[in-house]
Amino acid sequence: MRKKKTTIKDIANVLNISAAAVSKALHDDSRISEKTKKAVKQVAKNLNYQPNHLASALRSGKSNLVGVIVPRTNSNFFSSVIQNIEEVLNEKGYNIIITQSNESYKKECNNIDTLLYTQVDGIIASMANETVDLSYYEKVKSKGIPLILFDRGENDLNVDYIGINDYESSHSIVEHLVNNGCKRIAHIGGHKRTRIFNNRIRGYNDALKKYNLPLDNELLTESGLTIKDGREMMQQLLNLKERPDAVYVAGDYAALGALQVLNENNIKIPEEIALVGFGNEPFTDMVTPRISSVKQHSEEIGKQAALAFLKYNKDEVVNQSLNKIILNAELIVRDSSNKKALLN
Repeated sequence: MRKKKTTIKDIANVLNISAAAVSKALHDDSRISEKTKKAVKQVAKNLNYQPNHLASALRSGKSNLVGVIVPRTNSNFFSSVIQNIEEVLNEKGYNIIITQSNESYKKECNNIDTLLYTQVDGIIASMANETVDLSYYEKVKSKGIPLILFDRGENDLNVDYIGINDYESSHSIVEHLVNNGCKRIAHIGGHKRTRIFNNRIRGYNDALKKYNLPLDNELLTESGLTIKDGREMMQQLLNLKERPDAVYVAGDYAALGALQVLNENNIKIPEEIALVGFGNEPFTDMVTPRISSVKQHSEEIGKQAALAFLKYNKDEVVNQSLNKIILNAELIVRDSSNKKALLN
């Protein structure tokens, strides 16, 4: 059977004092003698007393907890963002509660409800791929709880946002492939309904126009960017009558799936088909050939997201403008797309 939790009343009964006196002693109230404080804390330790943070938060209006919602935690990008959020907030006395949506809108809504019930002081989130209805995030705003979005976020919410310049990053990938002699460039993209992937598709399309390359619908696909998606989309591209000579993938896991299919079909990379991913996951530098990818500066995104939350503790926040921080990402060129290196 589940053991009953120790309460303040249990401590009071042992010491034959009031529950109010125990509460004050546990909070180092100056009106309680040092002798009583010491006795209360010793009994609390003996009885394995755990403070009810939810009740405390309800009384004080402050929990010193910040909720973090990510699509998944098994990504180096998101785990790095979380680590840097935590480091900054821990220094200021906050702890974080991490939840993941697994790209599910329903689970994301449940995460928000749980965090609100826990009385978090703020929420830092990156939206799920499925999320189109923003009403749950509007609910967070309506309660006056600070909401900061990173990587994936919607302009319609008008909240603090930290991310990279997805449009320019995408544009630079196509430019890199063109400079390496590629003329038929495919894009395995994310879903257009998600702002960052829409921006990456726009950057891809505009770069093709700039270099007078064909905008062929059969070269542009949308997916959830899983390894499985990368495999399926790459196979579709290989089945085309006229294959691409380069594939730009909007996520590294899908790029890994694409790489597997290319290797299984004995296609030379980058000689026959060049490949570029997005996210600079650690495995991109470990596979053969090493995958070119975009570094998203996850450390800085995490730090800036935490700092954006912390500004809400300052009195001047009422007159402070929203943070819209857009970082310039960096293309890391490796073997999978560096045709020029083969000529040297």
